[in-house]
Amino acid sequence: MSGPVALVLGAAALLVWPGSPAPGRVRALVAGPPSAGPVRRPPLVAVALVGLGVVVVVAGVGGAVAVAVVGTVLGRARHARRRDTDRREAVAGFAEGLAGFAADLRAGHPPAAAAGAAARDAHGTCSRVLTAVEATARLGGDVPVALRGLAATEPLVEPPVRRLADAWSRADRHGIGLAALAEALADDLRARTRFEGRLGAQLAGPRTTTAVLAGLPLVGLLLGQALGARPWAVLTGTALGQGLLVVGAVLVAVGLEWSARLTARVVR
Repeated sequence: MSGPVALVLGAAALLVWPGSPAPGRVRALVAGPPSAGPVRRPPLVAVALVGLGVVVVVAGVGGAVAVAVVGTVLGRARHARRRDTDRREAVAGFAEGLAGFAADLRAGHPPAAAAGAAARDAHGTCSRVLTAVEATARLGGDVPVALRGLAATEPLVEPPVRRLADAWSRADRHGIGLAALAEALADDLRARTRFEGRLGAQLAGPRTTTAVLAGLPLVGLLLGQALGARPWAVLTGTALGQGLLVVGAVLVAVGLEWSARLTARVVR
């Protein structure tokens, strides 16, 4: 195995090597209780630029372009998964808050008092929404209009907030019990959250297959290098190899993006 490949593999191993907890324990004993100040971390842009510089030295400009293309797609996928997880958690919390709001309404509390009590028991997005409902109702304002305006500022729960505004409008217009509508909305949100969780578990297999297929070119490169074919020298030392490296990275990125769009369409 050539020197550049060994250097890359060694750097990757150092990045993922688990650290020993002993030095941290010693520092904790010497320094005492941890300070409440924020931990400063290097800017992400600076880390990315340094990493690309190392890749340029090891794999050339084509290698840096390939890493940038694949890294961008992987970063977008990670951001989408994190946002999807945050949205499911926010919707689940909103459903629990609505259930508490409906229970207080059934107990005979007025909407403003019920929203305030549910807001104190809720947290995060649901607490902010119910607090706004309480304030608007106490001041005699238009709660559905306030909810629709608030939905634009809460993208994680925008559809449920708009549905709550529609339910409130129907209750005011047709005299339907608001408690029943809020409880039905909470039950529907719970069912949707459970369904999305089961669907996400079922899609774990296809996502794993996509990751394995995306990593096969790297496995082939390592096997060719181990057999003495020297594909690394061709990819990093010739203009044709640099072009092929970029083309291969683009094809891998397109495959990953296409797979992510297919799975996202199934979830929606």
